[in-house]
Amino acid sequence: MTFKALFQLLRPANIVTSVADVWAGAAVSYGLLGFFLDKGGWAFPLFLLSCSTACLYGGGVVLNDFFDAALDSKERPERPIPRGDASRLQAGILGFSLLAAGVLLAFLAGPVPGTLAVGIAGLVLLYNIRSKSYALFGPLNMGLCRSFNLLLGISIVPELTWRMSWLGLFPLIFITAVTVISRGEVVGGNKKAIQTSFLLYCLLAAGLIALGAWQHSVLHTLLFAAGWFFMAARPLGKAFRTLEPADIRLSVKAGVLSLIFLNASYAAAFAGWLPALAIAALFPLSLLLARLYAVT
Repeated sequence: MTFKALFQLLRPANIVTSVADVWAGAAVSYGLLGFFLDKGGWAFPLFLLSCSTACLYGGGVVLNDFFDAALDSKERPERPIPRGDASRLQAGILGFSLLAAGVLLAFLAGPVPGTLAVGIAGLVLLYNIRSKSYALFGPLNMGLCRSFNLLLGISIVPELTWRMSWLGLFPLIFITAVTVISRGEVVGGNKKAIQTSFLLYCLLAAGLIALGAWQHSVLHTLLFAAGWFFMAARPLGKAFRTLEPADIRLSVKAGVLSLIFLNASYAAAFAGWLPALAIAALFPLSLLLARLYAVT
């Protein structure tokens, strides 16, 4: 396997967005229980959880190529396995090893993060083996992966994990919508799916504003929420007009990268502008990697 093929399999721009999920969850816990985290015991667990999510997400996308090798040979011949730059066996070993490493790293941070990581690994396998072929179940499965990933960050303070589990509805709704749109990346889009996704984006925007108002941080939240909405929703207009696979792919790519600003919105609501800026600072790196390696 070549170095280039390795990075193409890993989709590194996406991995950066998964780290943003964890940082956002940790920021929520900091905002709710800052006096505990200020004692300095958060840095190493956050490092472990950041590495864990990178492994879990990386393993998931590599296994996507592993399980879709036959389909990609027809629909995505530019991918590393159909092109011959990596073997299916190499991808399988890499993908399953990364999942195992992600679970192990999470357990080193604690039993609650470890349990969540097992759940994420299970959802990854369920998606790749079974649910991706279902029109609704597949997108919901993908959304749940992101929900659990946000909770992985929140679990830096274990007792807050289940109390704040409702926050996982935000990435669940958003990623479900993005995944529904992505079904048109090869054959073209469908207007009803794009319209529904846009309405879900609007619903989430209203939810973010309400979240900021509840936490008395509406201006901070609005700033990052506006960045997320503009980036995620703007490409949908062209995709809706043309329904071309290339435009659908661009709207999905924008949706994935915009997750960084969605995560920054949660951080702004609960912990203020500084943690939110730290998360938003991941965007240039993700954007650079997205220009070098495929996102979708």
